[in-house]
Amino acid sequence: MISSIKALLTGVAVSIAVASAPVKAADISGAGATFPYPVYAKWADSYKKETGNGLNYQSIGSGGGIKQITARTVTFGASDKPLTAKELAAGGDLIQWPMVMGGIVPVVNLDGITPNELTLDGPTLAKIFLGDIKSWDDAAIKALNPGVNLPSAAIVVVHRSDGSGTTFNFTDYLAKVSADWKSKVGSATSVEWPAGIGAKGNEGVANNVQQAKNSIGYVETAYAKQNKLTTTKMVNKDGKAVEANGETVQAAAASADWEHSDGFYLIITDQAGANSWPISASTFILMPKSVPDAAAAGEALKFFAWAYANGDQAASELDYVPMPANVKKLVETRWSEIKGSDGKPVHGANY
Repeated sequence: MISSIKALLTGVAVSIAVASAPVKAADISGAGATFPYPVYAKWADSYKKETGNGLNYQSIGSGGGIKQITARTVTFGASDKPLTAKELAAGGDLIQWPMVMGGIVPVVNLDGITPNELTLDGPTLAKIFLGDIKSWDDAAIKALNPGVNLPSAAIVVVHRSDGSGTTFNFTDYLAKVSADWKSKVGSATSVEWPAGIGAKGNEGVANNVQQAKNSIGYVETAYAKQNKLTTTKMVNKDGKAVEANGETVQAAAASADWEHSDGFYLIITDQAGANSWPISASTFILMPKSVPDAAAAGEALKFFAWAYANGDQAASELDYVPMPANVKKLVETRWSEIKGSDGKPVHGANY
């Protein structure tokens, strides 16, 4: 059974790619993170209707997006893992900026369990993905869920198989709350998973959890929402059990100091605050400072400027959190660093 989000967004992506093909100047090409794909697709559909210009975005995972922008085979790359200054330089003098924020949420497929009925905490979640907790009626899970009817069934763990910024943020969180996870697995876009089965993209994890009884996986909140997956609550750094939604992601993002970050390198997992969702993340756009195609880069920046100005409601409807106005302003000043072969900024130029 094809999930609702896959059917909807695949159709959007195909129509965007086809519609944009005849006009080279409007051919905005990007690739990377699956985490923001639902909102990028929604923005692109609205942008196409408003301007006639399309977007061809390949949802291939953050690792693929970084590789493609480094190879200059796309106009922009997208990654949920922010790159350090050293990594930006190694990619050929790249610039990055945050486009939108969202949450990563555990999802389960358990008979009789409704969304947000089950509560997990960081150490327990780490033990599940380490393979140390093997059954749903384990004492640690029962202690967090008094009165919940948990099956005596083996846990089926589903994780990403591709290089993924979603995985980077998920494992970054687990490394912060579990010493065992930090020492045995660590945090990266791709890790050696101790247990479970792999699936490609947020779409693949969502589909596998839908189909496998007694399973658990992790996806971006929009995939959980649009696929009607059973999400869990999480106990945050302040010891409060919270749900993943726009309000709790916004609470986690509230203390993010973008102005003083180094090249917008900032990770917002495990933030303090009674209402903070603990596995919150930003997603980033990557472009070269010296672009091979100034016209294409200019079109891409027009799209991002439009999304900053007009895309907040669409983002919120999908449980993403828009960037604050002051951060958008800060980002837009950095776009002057993106220049064509003539050394002139491409943003705002006429081609």
